This record gives sequence, structure tokens and C-alpha cells, in this order.
Amino acid sequence: MPDILNKLFSTRSVLCDGAMGTMLYARGVFIHRCYDELNLSQPDLIRAVHEEYLQAGAEIVETNTFGGNRYRLQRHGLQDQVRAMNLAGAQLARQAVEQLHEKTATQAYVAGSVGPIGVQIEPLGKVAFEEARAAFAEQIRALAEGGVDLLVIETMTSLSEAHQAILAAREAAPDLPVIAMMTIDEEGNTLNGSSPETAARKLTEWGADAIGCNCSAGPATILSAIERMRTATSLPLAAMPNAGMPRAVDGRNIYLCSPEYMASFVRKFAQAGVQFIGGCCGTTPNHIRAMRSALRALDARKTSTVSAAPAAVQNSIEPPPLAERSKLGADLAAGNFIALVEIVPPRGISCQKELEAAAMLAQHGVEGINVPDSPRASARMSALSLCLQIQQQVGIESILHYTCRDRNVLSIQSDLLGAASLGLRNILCLTGDPPKLGNYPDATAVFDVDAIGLVNIVRNLNHGLDIGGNAIGASTGFAVGVAANPGVPDIDNEVRRFAYKVEAGAEFAITQPVFDMRLLEAFLKRIEQFRIPVLAGIWPLISLRNAEFMRNDLRVFVPDDILLRMQRAETPEIARAEGVRIAQEMLAEARGMVQGVQVSAPSGRYPAALAVMESVLHDPSVSGKMEANTGAIPKTGAKLGKL
Repeated sequence: MPDILNKLFSTRSVLCDGAMGTMLYARGVFIHRCYDELNLSQPDLIRAVHEEYLQAGAEIVETNTFGGNRYRLQRHGLQDQVRAMNLAGAQLARQAVEQLHEKTATQAYVAGSVGPIGVQIEPLGKVAFEEARAAFAEQIRALAEGGVDLLVIETMTSLSEAHQAILAAREAAPDLPVIAMMTIDEEGNTLNGSSPETAARKLTEWGADAIGCNCSAGPATILSAIERMRTATSLPLAAMPNAGMPRAVDGRNIYLCSPEYMASFVRKFAQAGVQFIGGCCGTTPNHIRAMRSALRALDARKTSTVSAAPAAVQNSIEPPPLAERSKLGADLAAGNFIALVEIVPPRGISCQKELEAAAMLAQHGVEGINVPDSPRASARMSALSLCLQIQQQVGIESILHYTCRDRNVLSIQSDLLGAASLGLRNILCLTGDPPKLGNYPDATAVFDVDAIGLVNIVRNLNHGLDIGGNAIGASTGFAVGVAANPGVPDIDNEVRRFAYKVEAGAEFAITQPVFDMRLLEAFLKRIEQFRIPVLAGIWPLISLRNAEFMRNDLRVFVPDDILLRMQRAETPEIARAEGVRIAQEMLAEARGMVQGVQVSAPSGRYPAALAVMESVLHDPSVSGKMEANTGAIPKTGAKLGKL
């Protein structure tokens, strides 16, 4: 560590600056503009903000580079200017510091601001650890080149991302001290659920020089978290809270904590062992000036030296073997051929028709019911509700399709804990169709994670841990499934994502409907090194229009010869019968390649689904499961009540 910074990491409290974005917004910069780009287009404006904070008494000013990584800049088409923006940001802050020194002989320092990359990284997102680390390193190299004295890795929501940022800092600028700060919720936990103690222990372990919290709900919340962090580390601590929670006033979000209120926490922070004190969103030079006065009024500047007491490590537990989690899990583990049928939830509150269908399917030997989760982004009864009613009232096992589209990570964990508590044990993890495809195209999607991230969450829950590593008491015991599409145009990407799903913890897969066995065979060969049991999706077409919809809207490969066969059907009845014959052919070809099938029932035609599976359900060599069957399976075109 350079000698010039030794006093910053001694025992005295050091005052940092406040918000850059708040100041720029107050000067009329539109909120959707790229603030980092102002380092190039409006350097005088950025330098003036630094000067105001220095005049207010800040000893450390952060560069205007919070979003200066290639992922965030890509939103503005500026990903090729990472070096230019960060270099300029460091130089502008350096100019302000040197000007202060020339005028007053006061020493101040420049901290390179490094924020989150703005996209989810593994295990919950698509960006690999190495890719995130490379993006951080690219930014940090430019900051170091621009002459920063230290780095502030801030507003980190997940410990895994903070880890990659610290690793990048040690790789790209090994001589620069690093302050690493997490943002927290109102209960003091990081936004991915880790406790302050866990965060402190990990950040210390990973080599940060100082750790702490910034942004978040306000000084009181930060103080509580800092006091808990102190029990798990002996490193210097940092606290840079928002000026309270934002409130909507005349259409604008305003931070209402006064400078005096913020200043009242300075003594409390110092007494809690905080060495680096500053502000985040909503704080201004007026807040920093008041905090400077409070620091000067302190008689003692030394931080407390409470010895570190390592926080208890939450140990994961082994989930039950797959064969013990569910009947589906037992069949998967035993290598039995599995026959599933899909039942789509109703659009209303009555599911009597669906329950009758499930009972009929169970009577004829179907082993499980797949329940889609608002397919095509349609508003329907929740899949979880229908799964539960099928299991309780019919007695046949269900497979819950669960999408990421409508839920953040908090809702996902809550739903899955509830599902496990109610006895649902099979889950198919899906990303979900975007709302624009459904009947409410203006609805807002969430997509905190995609299917890969969802599998990671379920695996954690199966090991008795939430995504923050906190114990939940017992395993959720899910059999974890994923989807695959052998006919997607970009098959390389599909195979890569499938490998990620398996690595994340997937235990079986169900494909999109297959109409070309060559594609299925090729896909299965591509995944041989990470093969898990695969169930082929089978769809009995009902019309030419249905076939065209599958091909053009759902990205399912439907060969020309299949379209031609459906086109030749002269009546709707003949078309439906031809669709069943095609599906029977697909099942016969797929049977030797896969461990089971999921047959759909378009427009609720469940007898047609049974007709497709007739050869499987009547074959005593298939898992021996037909011994309990009763009644004959309806032939093609047969009707069964109002189903």
C-alpha cells in the first residue's frame, strides 16, 4: 500500500463525498442519459461537482464512473469507450484534488468508483464469472491509468459479483487499496439474502482492505448492519448511506433526510468502528459539510478495536436421493419409461374440467400431470394451485412448471418454499415467455433470473439454504427439471445453455414438441457428456394452422412434409386424426432414444393424448406400470364426456 495512503487506513475517521448522480440531476441532466459519458462531453460539469465536495470538506472524492463498465455502457451503445470514460473520470477528479492542494495545501484523494455490471452473473444469470471479472478488470485498468489512489467497489447486491470485482482489482491494479461495500435491505441483509456477518467474513476472506455498506435505506439501517459486520471482521469499515428512503414529491423522487440528521449519525458510525464515512443517493455538499462539522466535534477519532468473532457458517444439507423425493424421481432413478400428459390451467376459478381430465388420465396409466405456468404469457389460474388440487383430489403426481418471468428472487424463494411445504415435489424450471406474447402485452416482466439461475435457486433450497446461504431448516426435496429445444435455429447456444442447466443442478429435461427425430437424435449426441434423463415432447397437431403456429410462433421445427400432411386433411376431423398419427410416429421413433414422453392435449383433447400413448401404456415391458390400469384407452377420434 503506498505510503501516502497509510493514514487513510489508520484509525482515524475519513470523510468521503456524497452523490454524483443527485448533483447532476439537480443541474438538469436527464435521468436516462449516460452519466459516465459526461466525463467526455461535459468535463467542466463533472469537475465542478468534485470541487464542491472538496470545498465542503470531503477528503476522498469518487470518480464519475459508477456505471463505467462495458455491460452498462452497452445500453447506450458506448461499450467501446470504457477506457476513455474511466480514464477521463479519474483525470477530472485528480485535477480537482490538485487544484484544492494548490489553493489550500489540503491533501485529498481520488477513489475509482466501480459499480455492479448491471446484469446477473452466474449462478443466477447468463454472464460467467470470468466474463464479469474481465469487465471489472477492463474498467479498473483505465482508472489506475488515470491515477486513482484507491478503488471503491460499491452498491454490490450479490457477494459473488463483489468477489469477481475484488479479484479483478487484484489482477488489474494490485497496488491499489480496495474498499468493498454491499447494499442491503431494511433487515440488513444483502439483496441476495446474505447476512451482514456473512458478507463481512467473505469480503475479508477475499482480500478487501476495508469493507462496509452503501446506498440502502438510510443511515439507521446502515448503522445496524455495520454493527453486525464489526463482529465478523477486524478490517476498517465504511458507511455511505443514502439520505433516507426516496419519497415521491410532485412526480420526483426526493431524499428527505436533512444534513443535520445525516450528521447526527457521524458519531454513531465512529463509535461503531466506521473509518470511511460518506453519503450515497440524495446526499449533497450540504450533507457532507454538516458531517465534516460533526467529525471535527468528536473528541476521539480512533475506531473501536472490537476483536473479530467469526460468524457461524451455515452448513448445507444433503437432499434426499432422487428416488425418495417423488414417484417421478423414483422412475427417473430406476430408468423406467415415463408417460406424462400436460394439462393447462383454466382461465377462471373452476378447474373441475381439468380435475376430471386428470382422473381419466390416471385411470389409464398416465403417471404424472405437467401443469404449465401461464403459457404464452396468458392470465390463468396459477400452476401451483392446479398442481395442488390435482394431487389432493385426484391422487396423481403433478409436475409444476415454474417461470421466472413474473417474480423477483424474493417471490421465487417464497413460492418454492410454499410449494414444498404443500407437498409438491417436481418442478420444471423455465425462463418464461415475455408478456408481449400474451393477452396483456403491456404487463411488466421481472426476469431477475433466467432458467439457469432458477435451477441454482432450487438446488440451494434442496440443500437447505436460501440464495444468501442462510439455513431454511430442511431440504425442499424437489426433483429438478428443465426444458430443451432440439429444433431451435441456434443449436450451439441451446447446447451451451443446457450444459449450464445441468451444471446448476438439473436432474431431468423435457423437450419442446419434436416433429423431426433427426434433430432430437443430433441434440442427444451433442449432450452426451452431460446427459441427464430426457423426456420427449409430443404434440398431436389439430390443424394446418396449428402446425404453422408451432413452426412460426413457438420456434418448434415442423418439417415441410408434416405441413403437407396436415394441409391434405380435408376436414377438421381428418386433420385431428392425422395429427394423432403423426404424434404416434414421433413417439415410436423417440422411444428408443429417451426415457419418457410428455404428450400435450391441444384444446383439451385428452383422449387424443391417450391415443398417442396407446403403445406405451399397453406395453408390459415399459416399466411394468400397466398392471394397475383399468379400462380401455380411447382410440383416435373417441370422445369422453365433455373433456
